[in-house]
Amino acid sequence: MPIDFDSDFKKKALLNIAGQIAVAAKTAPKGKGWDDISISILSDEEVKLVIEKLESLSMERGLTWFKRDAENVRKSSLVMLFGVKGSKARELNCSGCGYISCAEFSKVEKMPKADFSGPNCMFTLIDLGIALGSAVKLASELGVDNRIMYTVGLAAKKLNLMDSDVIMGLPLSATGKNIYFDRPKVT
Repeated sequence: MPIDFDSDFKKKALLNIAGQIAVAAKTAPKGKGWDDISISILSDEEVKLVIEKLESLSMERGLTWFKRDAENVRKSSLVMLFGVKGSKARELNCSGCGYISCAEFSKVEKMPKADFSGPNCMFTLIDLGIALGSAVKLASELGVDNRIMYTVGLAAKKLNLMDSDVIMGLPLSATGKNIYFDRPKVT
């Protein structure tokens, strides 16, 4: 009996690819060689929680694009999270974070009520960007549709799905048409 791609085979293939994506992101270059990047693949139950949180954030904030992103996640085969602990200074005293020195930065109280906990060392955020770039490049090379989503990371942060100061979500899909583009315009 032939195996139907849209049944178990697609999910297994995408889980395998997600593992490869995680490796590409984890091995991406890091400032000073310090690795503060966290990566996870959400369970089906966690994905449902993220969808519900996105829908409630849409209502709370009056932002329809959160609901649009919830629909994209609902249609996705799986969702990855990429996070970073930005509160760890790199001891470079570059002032990129807005403080004169890393010692001054390290004394600042975090803003836990904000979407993400800040301030953050700019080098940790650059590391997160490089890791995400490596992840989406490999996903694209392997023919997997994807889109980096701030909204998914925010929902995950509010649900405490990852212990990171900043989180971005990366839904993955393998359908006949890329579900993350040609999306309805949000007004």
